[in-house]
Amino acid sequence: MDSQTTQKTHRLGFIGAGKLAGSVIRGLMRAKFCPPNEIIASEPNEEVRTALARVGIDVTTENMEAAEMAEVIFLGVKPAVVLPVLRDIGGVVGNKFAISLAAGVRLDAMESAANLRFMRALTNTPSAICRAATALARGSRTTNEDIELARKIFSAIGVVVEVEEEQIDVVTALSGSGPAFVYTVIEALADGGKKLGLASDVALALATQTVLGAAQLAGESKLSPEELRAMVVTPGGTTAAGLAVMEKLKTSEGLIAAVEAATKRAREMAQENL
Repeated sequence: MDSQTTQKTHRLGFIGAGKLAGSVIRGLMRAKFCPPNEIIASEPNEEVRTALARVGIDVTTENMEAAEMAEVIFLGVKPAVVLPVLRDIGGVVGNKFAISLAAGVRLDAMESAANLRFMRALTNTPSAICRAATALARGSRTTNEDIELARKIFSAIGVVVEVEEEQIDVVTALSGSGPAFVYTVIEALADGGKKLGLASDVALALATQTVLGAAQLAGESKLSPEELRAMVVTPGGTTAAGLAVMEKLKTSEGLIAAVEAATKRAREMAQENL
């Protein structure tokens, strides 16, 4: 245990600082939510610990240390590890506020494993650049102050909504898995450009900026996707020709099916982690 970390309380403690939790940490740093030394992260991967320590975050390999030193605990470990970790720390850390970032682990299962005030926050990797889409679900012990604090934390790195827990699996599929679906769309658009003669870097830059610009316009204009699409389409024009092929190949149906499949898997995981 690091002697420095035992002498102070950290505002935020992360148990696990991998892909998703690491993205949240980087986003909070970017947003200047709190000084780096007010964050402590427990992480087994030495390379990850070194990178975090380099920017001023206190690191440890001990989950108990991170849990004891933090005011708010974030569970950033893999779903299968959440309940074992809680059983290890639950009898020591007391009635603290804990936010689980894990898919497929229900609040009642966590509340049975430890006497913490649990919430679930399903977010995504764009949190690293403060463009997260986060849904919060409160547990039976959650206080109004907990909700207010969770909203403050995640509002610093993106958009926040509150849902009932039964809707969390859909959120996991839509915003949690969704970036991977969007990257597939970007890749396909770029591949189309390359196929027709554009240089790889040019095609990727144009595809990426096109998706970014379209998404930002959708968010800021408050117009529906249908209305925004109508602004681009000219009857008999190039966009109409492309959309006709997308409809023929059932592109929309494929994306809807992807969300459905991811939701189904999230619900299966919940049954596996009781």
